[in-house]
Amino acid sequence: MTPYNPFAFIVTHPWAYPVLEVAHILGIALLVGNLVALEARVWGAARALDVQVLARLSLTLAVLGFGLAAFTGSLMFASQPWELLANRAFLVKLGLITLAACNAAWFHTRGSLARCDGIARALMVVSTLLWLGVMGAGRWIAYV
Repeated sequence: MTPYNPFAFIVTHPWAYPVLEVAHILGIALLVGNLVALEARVWGAARALDVQVLARLSLTLAVLGFGLAAFTGSLMFASQPWELLANRAFLVKLGLITLAACNAAWFHTRGSLARCDGIARALMVVSTLLWLGVMGAGRWIAYV
């Protein structure tokens, strides 16, 4: 017998899950798009833009995007937790998100925005690759 799930309506309602997916994708776009823009600047593109000013804007929008993606992702997870916990792609996605969070913490605690050195550039590349992996694993969930 499966336990009662108060979020099951998300899967059964014809609009709920698709609306959550669209909002989830919007959050991912805000997150990754702004991180890539900041990474391009750290790598030397658009030198006329001050890194600190761009970072304030980009990181604010990236955090909002992450918040939207996390909120909608949590609701989608709550609608079918047992199925997702048994899905290897979902577990890979959670692992990659954890690694991305650790990478971001390292980037910011070492003051990478003030330095924009080789380590900062490498951490930005790792960040982008991790988030691309998160997106790939997220899409893979439906096929595993």
